[in-house]
Amino acid sequence: MIVTVTLNPSLDRAMEIDALVRGEVIRAASAHLDPGGKGVNVSRALLANGVASRAVVPCGGEEGAQLVALLQAEGVDLVAVPIAGRTRSNVTLAEPDGTVTKINESGPLLAPAEFDAVTQAVLTAAHTAQWVVACGSVPPGLSVQAFGELCARLVGAGVRLAVDTSGPALRAAARAGAALLKPNREELAEAIGAPLQSLGDVVEAAERLRGWGAGAVLASLGADGAVLVDADGAVTGESPVDQPRSTVGAGDALLAGFLAADAHGPGALAEGLAWGAAAVSLPGSRMPGPGDLRRERVHIHPRPDLVRRLLAQG
Repeated sequence: MIVTVTLNPSLDRAMEIDALVRGEVIRAASAHLDPGGKGVNVSRALLANGVASRAVVPCGGEEGAQLVALLQAEGVDLVAVPIAGRTRSNVTLAEPDGTVTKINESGPLLAPAEFDAVTQAVLTAAHTAQWVVACGSVPPGLSVQAFGELCARLVGAGVRLAVDTSGPALRAAARAGAALLKPNREELAEAIGAPLQSLGDVVEAAERLRGWGAGAVLASLGADGAVLVDADGAVTGESPVDQPRSTVGAGDALLAGFLAADAHGPGALAEGLAWGAAAVSLPGSRMPGPGDLRRERVHIHPRPDLVRRLLAQG
């Protein structure tokens, strides 16, 4: 069982358009409404591939009820924690060349008592969990200190904790001793306060997070693939996508695939890359199933060229 917690979930409406032109009426070629939030997506991806997962999600308002209904329709094992605020809605506009424009609401205020209820739900679920995965942004009203304390409580309880977040919360998770961090390129650069221009820069930045207390770092780099840095060293890989449709949720699928493959070594990195590439080939926030995976397209580099420049933002 893999338990996920998404402190700031969303309803994600994705539309495919020919081109984004300011000030014009644009007609969508297609539209999809999906449950959203990083942890939610991890649970959905795991479920789609037959891996047991339980999602802990604070929900409020009509949007929260709709989010719960969508997750239940997909068969997600859900712990919905009621809150007073309204669950946020996000909009994604995807163009044929792979350009994605996202408009995200900040989300509702999470009161201390509501966060305590979420924390208790996570700790209860963690008793039977192989991993707890804390993902996404820290919602308004919740301090980084409180998020760090949640991470520390889970680690202190003997839970293997994976965290995908950004900014001070990512640093707090590292210092709390999270077993795995999953930043993207921008989040990793922000964490160390320096740009990342090469694979060597990424590895050095990941080692800094490990030096603060994290066990391993899985950095997603968009079209440049991903880098795994752990006690065994650094491994890189990539999986090309001929016709990208949406990058929304690709990093979440990468993390889900990595965890599903025991979260260690080149084999787990390869599985994560296959899941992430499959998500990019699908519209909106859809998560890939077994029929979407193209494992033969994954390339793993046990001895990476650390001087190679990064070409893409990721």
